Amino acid sequence: MNKVDIANAVHTKLGGTKVQAEEVVDTVIDSIVSTLKGGGEVSIAGLGIFSTKTRAARQARNPRTGESISVPAMRVPKFRPAKGLKDAVK
Repeated sequence: MNKVDIANAVHTKLGGTKVQAEEVVDTVIDSIVSTLKGGGEVSIAGLGIFSTKTRAARQARNPRTGESISVPAMRVPKFRPAKGLKDAVK
């Protein structure tokens, strides 16, 4: 399932136009992204928690040349599924 499929499901369930459904999906995604960019977390009951985690700086190797390179510390997105989601997928 992709973003278009989710928008179609919203359109089917709630009515309105497909454009409105796509705007709803885009708004939800944009809200999650902007909150994570600001360092916050997003908790959606029954789904899970979106947050960020700081990945430490490390040494890596360029697979083509074998040269050692430095990878800087960075924030990466993280998702912790809710118990209800875990149970539903089992």
